[in-house]
Formats: sequence, C-alpha cells, structure tokens
Amino acid sequence: MMQRNELEALDFLMGQVCRLHYLRAQTLLEAIGIYRGQPPVLHILHEQDGLTQSELASRLELTPATVTKMLQRLEKAGFVQRQTDPEDQRVSRVYLTEAGRAIQADVAVALGQLARETFRDFTLEERVVMRRLLLQVRENLSQVVTTTACAEKRHPDEEDGDKPCADGDDRDKRRFIQSAK
Repeated sequence: MMQRNELEALDFLMGQVCRLHYLRAQTLLEAIGIYRGQPPVLHILHEQDGLTQSELASRLELTPATVTKMLQRLEKAGFVQRQTDPEDQRVSRVYLTEAGRAIQADVAVALGQLARETFRDFTLEERVVMRRLLLQVRENLSQVVTTTACAEKRHPDEEDGDKPCADGDDRDKRRFIQSAK
C-alpha cells in the first residue's frame, strides 16, 4: 500500500501535468485562432452539422449556458452560424461555416503536435499502459464526482436511492445513486 506522501506526490504530479498540457494546448490552439474548449464543438459539428444548442450541450456534457458562450465566440470568429429551424421557430440550429470546416485541418495538426510533444520518447507499450491507467483514473473520479454531485443535490429527507441524478441541464445520463447514505 502506498504511503501518504507517495499519494500526495502523485496527486501533485498529476496537477502539474494537467496544467502544462492545458497551457501547451492553449498556446497551439490560440495560434490558429481558437480557444481550448472549442475543438470538440467543431469536431461534433463536422460529424453532424445542424445540431441544436441543447443537443450540443448534451453531447459535450456541458451546461447550455457554457455552450451558448462557446457558440458566441465561434460565431464571432466566423466558424459557426446559428439559424432558426424552419420547422420550429423556437429552435436554433448550429452550422459550420466554410471557415469552420477549413479550420479542422489546422486543429488536427495542432492536436497532433501536442500529442507528439506530450508522448515523445514513449514506446507503444508505455502509451498503451498510460492510456489504461488514465482511463482507470477517469473512471475513479467520474464515480466519485457523479455520486457526490448527486448526493449534494438531493433533499435530506429523500429515502429513494434509486432516483437518477438530474441537475436541470438534461443530465439524464448521470449514474444512479445506489446507496449514498
């Protein structure tokens, strides 16, 4: 079993790695005129253009307000345009512009460079192991974050531990709390 200092050192190291990765990604993406969180939006629209803002929010697992802000920036930069759905005037659909389609290649180059720089001198086997370990870390944290967030939103008098966690942002995909008490 790991000692406390070893766990704290791993946690500190993970924080440093995340920060450095974020900063490098930000630098590479800003050089082509986009922000760190925008490539997933562009990618999803590249695969399926014309989604609604709420469909985008759901796929990105972000709040609608966050997606609205992202779309405003992307629209201002000329990468997307929002259009009213002709069949339902209440619905706004998001489409890539020509510039939005064209930037995909630059994003791929930037993210490819980031991956090469990040995993330089790693063997294939080391990358496979790292991926497996990171997937496990993500799963561990996802379980705790989802369970904690759901437990904090529940009314203290609720007895039913099988209710899904819904935070008002169509997060129906959240896990059920089996025994949060």
